[in-house]
Amino acid sequence: MTVTLSAPSTSTALDIQKVTARIGAQISGLDLSQPLGADTVAAIRAALNEQKALVFTGVDLDDEGQQRFARQFGELTTAHPTVPAVEGAPNVLPVDSEKGVANHWHTDVTFVLNPPQVSTLRSIVVPPYGGETLIANAAAAYRDLPEPLRHFADTLWAVHTNDYDYAVPQESLDEEARQRREVFTSIKYQTAHPVVRVHPLTGERGLFIGGFAQRIVGLSVGESRKILDLLQSYVTRPENILRWRWSPNQLVLFDNRITQHYAVDNYDGLPRRLNRVTVAGDIPVGIEGKPSYSIKGDASHYSSVAELGATPVAG
Repeated sequence: MTVTLSAPSTSTALDIQKVTARIGAQISGLDLSQPLGADTVAAIRAALNEQKALVFTGVDLDDEGQQRFARQFGELTTAHPTVPAVEGAPNVLPVDSEKGVANHWHTDVTFVLNPPQVSTLRSIVVPPYGGETLIANAAAAYRDLPEPLRHFADTLWAVHTNDYDYAVPQESLDEEARQRREVFTSIKYQTAHPVVRVHPLTGERGLFIGGFAQRIVGLSVGESRKILDLLQSYVTRPENILRWRWSPNQLVLFDNRITQHYAVDNYDGLPRRLNRVTVAGDIPVGIEGKPSYSIKGDASHYSSVAELGATPVAG
């Protein structure tokens, strides 16, 4: 579908092409290096609400340009609560294969009280093969649940933490990997979120779990793991996943409130580098209107709290 918009600064044809049935669309005809009009930002937000992940190709952006683009959707977070930013760019996180891989399903920074509402990833160095990013639609996963399981999930809360159950034990790490883990957990966070989150803009319900969700409130670790694994299996059904193969000069914008993602480690250790910029989010709310609550760790240095249903900021 093609939508033509009249923005204050320019008249822009916004071409939106779906990539899969359940998640993902590619947008053409926009120069992201220029400020976007309010109508254009609103149209991108509407497309994001529907498609959950948007791909922009042929973008001519540096770190400042990526931050400027992301800022049109709200106030930026700093790069990360514990991991250092790109030097001279406190809002930019380097996602660099040489500093570890993020090959586990997760939603960004769910161990804090108000995780980012949206994330942007921009390709810097792309391996000649592999290195795809998978993005899953957590709303479609919720709709896939059989009715009894859906009702059960509606009642659950989960504790998310950055000091999570790593697949690789501490004693098997080399010194560099051990130091990275120590930095990542230098401030320990625990936050309880509803397993089923209500999206503040669309009202959709989505499974809000992923790799940082370690325990169901009121259950043992063993019981929790079985339930979380069962629910997670619906998130990662192939029908719910966009598998994006990166090319140079691309930017992906995805709704962190209602997706999970995974960086596929299938490029033989070749260099792979993306830069991430995220937009401050609201405090998640469950189906009964109860908000998430912090158990351990103050992340106020990382992110302000966005108002529920915060509207985009024009260029």
